This record gives sequence, C-alpha cells and structure tokens, in this order.
Amino acid sequence: MATAKKNRTPAAATKAPRARTPVVKTATRKAAAEDPRAARVAARQRRLQDQEKAKDARASKKSAKKTVKKATQAGPRKQPENMPAQHLAKPGNEHELQLEPRFLAPDYVGSGKLQGKRAIITGADSGIGRAVAVLFAREGADVAVLHLDEDEDARITREHVEAEGTRCIVIKGDVRDSRFCDKSVKQVVKAWGGVDILVNNAAFQLHCHRLEDLADAHLQETLQTNIAGYIQMARAVLPHLEEGDCIINTGSETGLFGSKSLIDYSSTKGAIHAFTMALASQLLPRGIRVNAVAPGPVWTPLNPADKQAPDVAEFGKNSDMGRAAQPEELSPAYVFLASPVTASYISGVVLPVMGGPHG
Repeated sequence: MATAKKNRTPAAATKAPRARTPVVKTATRKAAAEDPRAARVAARQRRLQDQEKAKDARASKKSAKKTVKKATQAGPRKQPENMPAQHLAKPGNEHELQLEPRFLAPDYVGSGKLQGKRAIITGADSGIGRAVAVLFAREGADVAVLHLDEDEDARITREHVEAEGTRCIVIKGDVRDSRFCDKSVKQVVKAWGGVDILVNNAAFQLHCHRLEDLADAHLQETLQTNIAGYIQMARAVLPHLEEGDCIINTGSETGLFGSKSLIDYSSTKGAIHAFTMALASQLLPRGIRVNAVAPGPVWTPLNPADKQAPDVAEFGKNSDMGRAAQPEELSPAYVFLASPVTASYISGVVLPVMGGPHG
C-alpha cells in the first residue's frame, strides 16, 4: 500500500533572514574601540573648556566689582577724564565751556617743520582747529583763522598764534557760501602772497534719533557745511597751491563706523574720506598731497552744542581709552601730515586718531 508523502517545508525556509551589519560601520566601531586616541582628544578638549570656563567666571566676578571703566593716560601729562554736564547753544563758544579744552600742547617743541608756510584753517576759532593753528604757528607757519560767528573765540586763537611769533588773519564767514570761500582765499593771497596749506575743519553736527525725523533744513546744513564747504574751499585754494603744498581734511570715526543718531553727519564724514582719496589721486601728478585725520571723541564745543547736559557728562567714556581726547592730542597729527619734512611720501590716507582701533 502506497504511503502519501508529507508536505514538508525545508528547515531553512522556516527561519527568519539573518540581519547583516554593514561592514563599514562594524569596522568603524571596531577601530574606535581599539584606538583610545579619540577618547583622549575629547577628554583634553573638555579639560581646556573647563579651564576657560573657570577663567571666564573669575573675569566676570572681577568685572562685576568694577563700576567705572578706568581711563587710559598715555601722554606726557594727565588729561581730564570727566566732562561737565553742560549744554551749549549752537554754534558753540569754547570760552563758555566749564572745562576749558586743552590746546596749547606745552610739551610740544617746534622745530621749523612749517617754516615760511602760509595756512588757511576753517573752524579754527576753537577745538581741533584752534589747536592746529597754535602748533602750525609754533612750527613757523602764518595762519588764517576762518570762523562762522564765534568772534571772541577767534580773537583768543589769534592771540595765541601771534604769541608763537607768526602772523594771523581772522576771517568771518560761512563755508557753505562758495563766494565766501573764494573771497577768503583771495584775501590771504593778497596779504601774504600765496597759500601753501589748507585745513578743512569746519563742521556742523546735530543728532537725530530717527531718520524719518531728519528735516530738510537740518540735512542741508550738514551736507553744505561738512562736504560742500570742503570741496568749495579746496576748489578756491587750488589755483594757488604748488608742488609740495597740501590739503588736510578733518574726517571722523563716524565716517568709518557710523553713528546711529548721526546719520547725516556720519555720511558726510564718510564722504570726506572718499573726497580725500579721490582728490589725492587727481593732484598727485601736480605734487600736491591730500590727506585726512579721523578723530575719535574730542573735547570741543561741537558735542556740548549737540548733546544734552547728562549725555555730555558721559562723552568719551565708551571709547577705547575710556575718555575723550583733548585737542592738543590731535594737533600733532596735522603737523605731521602738513610738513613735507615728515610726510612727503604720504597722500590719500585717512589717519585715525581715535584712542584705539575702535575709537
């Protein structure tokens, strides 16, 4: 009798397929397990991290104890660190400031670097302009002091220039007016026979916290004074400049970094920097050098005539040096750029004098 065969399924078919581990991953884990270097590197990095955390904690604790940033003093005499809480009416008279700006630079000894030169300085009645006028005279230059309407300040500048033993002319007017620029240059040429140096320094500054609030009159005052005035003065003086003569423009740290409440002012200072480099290129074949100085915060009537008294009291404290500069700390830079003895191979530069890399 025939026996029916059982329907058997092979044993192999009843078992689930064996999972395969990718060869690459297995090899990686094996290598990591066999090589302790990775673990040592990670441990070393964590130790370094812990060390820096400890340093940061100590520094934070130390800084928390400090309430006032220590100001830096790097000159021959200690400069004022605290400004008075004072507001001035525009355009701002230096003789009205409670803390008199220092402009005499008593430790600066002249050596004839500008002997026989004839200089025109706009905004020379006060601040940086006055300090530059005094040092130019100390180096032997005659100085024409151009100013807006600060008669008393201009008179004081003239006295100090003449006390250095050189001649001084005071001319009152507005650099926004191209006719005044032409007239003032002609007056100097007639009196002294020529001009060798122009320092564009006159400025208008007025804060405005919102661009939407910047009035047309405010904008035009800034543009016409700070950049149009510079171009017009340079245009007026150029026919009288010769090989070896120079133009120096006053720029600003705001022209490099901007200032959120001085949009228009910052823009004109940036334009001054560009104007300096462009004009330097144009005049290079004629041997006329053009440079600029970019000051940081400087104690002049400009800021007290802009800011409110409480803000004036804090002026300069956020700078790298923790204080505002005095005008006498800026004026040697202008002498350096003006003198063919020291700067014959320098043109088209914007020299930062900001008390640090960030002003």
